[in-house]
Amino acid sequence: MVHLIAVLAALAVPLSASAQRIALVDRIVAVVDKDVVTLSELKDQVGATERQLRRESVPLPEPGILERQVLERLVLLKAQLQLARDSGIRVDEVQVDRAIERIAENNKMTLAGFRQALERDGVAFERFRNEVREQVILTRLREREVDDRIQVSESEIDLYLEERKNAPEEGVEYHIAHILIRVPEQASPERLEAARTRAEKVRAEARAGGDFAKLAAGYSDGPDALRGGDIGWRERDRLPELFTEAVKTLAPADVSEVLRSPAGFHVLKLLDRRGAGGKDATVTQTHARHILVRTNEAVSEADARQRLAVLRERIEGSADFAELARLNSQDGSAALGGDLGWLHPGDTVPEFERAMDAIAPGELSQPVKTPFGWHLIQVLERRKADMSVERRRLEARVALRARKADEAYQEWLRQLRDRTFIELRLEER
Repeated sequence: MVHLIAVLAALAVPLSASAQRIALVDRIVAVVDKDVVTLSELKDQVGATERQLRRESVPLPEPGILERQVLERLVLLKAQLQLARDSGIRVDEVQVDRAIERIAENNKMTLAGFRQALERDGVAFERFRNEVREQVILTRLREREVDDRIQVSESEIDLYLEERKNAPEEGVEYHIAHILIRVPEQASPERLEAARTRAEKVRAEARAGGDFAKLAAGYSDGPDALRGGDIGWRERDRLPELFTEAVKTLAPADVSEVLRSPAGFHVLKLLDRRGAGGKDATVTQTHARHILVRTNEAVSEADARQRLAVLRERIEGSADFAELARLNSQDGSAALGGDLGWLHPGDTVPEFERAMDAIAPGELSQPVKTPFGWHLIQVLERRKADMSVERRRLEARVALRARKADEAYQEWLRQLRDRTFIELRLEER
């Protein structure tokens, strides 16, 4: 099963578990403000987490450690969902359907095929729907509470660009694994020292040859813990400055010192690095136009593709592309004859960009499917161009905003947990 299915499907509960649950005597293992976590819910999630870790080839922590880690994640999940409900964030069935369709498309499956694949894995589709709904809700909550509040000033952009002039690390990407030992905002000196001691213990085990992924799954409070702490490949601009300074001196497989941030204590492992030297300031720009046909209940995938195939034949027969775009395209560019202007690499979704890059100026693509619908693309011309000052400033703003948002989100999660009433009862056997 492909990675994305594995991550989401691992959260879902096999149908057989529901039947087994009837025989259990349930009890509350945590109170989260107005909600609770039950023992059966915890066991279901522990089982799901074990399946996910096996799919990710991450060694399983000790059962008691994994149970406590999963309980902490359920507590934080319920705290976020409660805040979303209290704030009026809702996701309707149509939005959930679209999200599932996108997941199926990303895995190159039809919706029916995707559902069959889940069922072959023993995953209840309705539970999967609920998990997708929750993820959409959490995304909207983060956007409202964190992302939309991030501001990047012009002076920050100026400083960012100045720092990167002739930077030796420009263009380098890092593959990092991460362990976070979170501490409350108003932690006592004793609590801080206990957290630091725990972080030092984890670091010592990692440096002594312990499996970092297993340590992350067992001890980390970070959102990437159940992926073995793996945060993937990141350009230096997408890393917190604290991490950037630490990994610059590490060789692949090295483990960092314990790092302190407002969120808590961090231990990093550099898995790999790639790229070197400065980025080429010259990029290839493409001037393109397109016609978009969206799919919906009235327009099937086959209908949309056929409609564009007919338009393509008309254009090849000397019909005017711009006029057909104005009459048929369901994109905001229709009024401009489908003209998208000069596009930089990364300006469009990957499916669109691959199809656009594969044709020469003056040529028409075949109908191309993207998450937005079906497109007919024509390349008008290409050119080599230096990145403009405006473009560099825009990229700087995007990089700074992403970095600040990642840091702010971790701080926001810590504050949310601190202000939520939580009572853990796991030890009440």
